[in-house]
Amino acid sequence: MEMVVLVGISRRALDSLIHSPRKTLELRSARNIEALSHVKTGDRVFLTYDTFHDVTKGTGGIIAEVLHVESMEQRLPWEESDEREVMVCRVQLRLRGLGKVVELERKDGVIRALVREMLPHEMAMG
Repeated sequence: MEMVVLVGISRRALDSLIHSPRKTLELRSARNIEALSHVKTGDRVFLTYDTFHDVTKGTGGIIAEVLHVESMEQRLPWEESDEREVMVCRVQLRLRGLGKVVELERKDGVIRALVREMLPHEMAMG
């Protein structure tokens, strides 16, 4: 199945999604915000710990269904940054399984990948 890839997701967030099958993540990366602009409710996305340039055939990650996406600006304390606002996307996800990238295309800073869902016996082998 082809899906948009969300990259550089922390291990803590990935583990949390596995242990709590419905989870809201707050993403700030410009790449992930752009990627989320290409999805709608009901689409599936692929989340991986790997960075944009490290995603290749064979990259593993989590397959999740998008339940809700919300974009917003957050104000920053002036002492912490040269900017006063940062764009944030909150995405509510439902765990659908684990997968591996079979093919991928990078276009305009977004990765679209053909992902094969792993079968239960493959997950047990790691």
